[in-house]
Amino acid sequence: MTERVLVPHEDKPAPEPLRLVQSFVNTRDLLKRVDLLADPGPATAWLRQTGLLGPGATAGVGELRLAREFRESLRVMLAGNGPGPAPAPSELGPVQAAARAARPRLSVGPGGQVELAPGTGDRLAGGLTRLLLVIRDAQHDGTWSRLKLCGNPDCLWAFYDRSHSRRGAWCDMASCGNLIKNRNLRARRAVRASAGPHEPA
Repeated sequence: MTERVLVPHEDKPAPEPLRLVQSFVNTRDLLKRVDLLADPGPATAWLRQTGLLGPGATAGVGELRLAREFRESLRVMLAGNGPGPAPAPSELGPVQAAARAARPRLSVGPGGQVELAPGTGDRLAGGLTRLLLVIRDAQHDGTWSRLKLCGNPDCLWAFYDRSHSRRGAWCDMASCGNLIKNRNLRARRAVRASAGPHEPA
């Protein structure tokens, strides 16, 4: 698999601004056992770089815990974009809590465009509100359903499915796709071998 750089590279990037949601979900790399939101120092640097945190703000331990819970709720939502189940109400709790706490604001641009933007200043809560607004827009324009999780349960990397059929299942076919296909093939062979030869009728 190609080297993963959490910021800003993605192997199968979503269009902007949905790519920000993709990168946020991918701050946790299960294969490498890396969580960019685990430690306040690196987390603050990444959150500032992406604009989810104001340039003078820092992310505290409590805020990062909420951000990690929010991220895992987003991961569950993405699973529903593929063959995974729809999220259970209990799994949406952190996203719903962020939505209830959000204080977005309306503005009118110079050309008369009405825009909705996070209204909580430099704090991380404003960044999470921004992610929710991006998701809302992506759900309306049809791009949200193409943002999926890799079908390898040991990976779960968020990728953007650009296939015509919208049936993409792997972040990388050469690694995760072949790994799971070979694993399934071995499992089928083991079942056939354990069943033994068929008795003649």
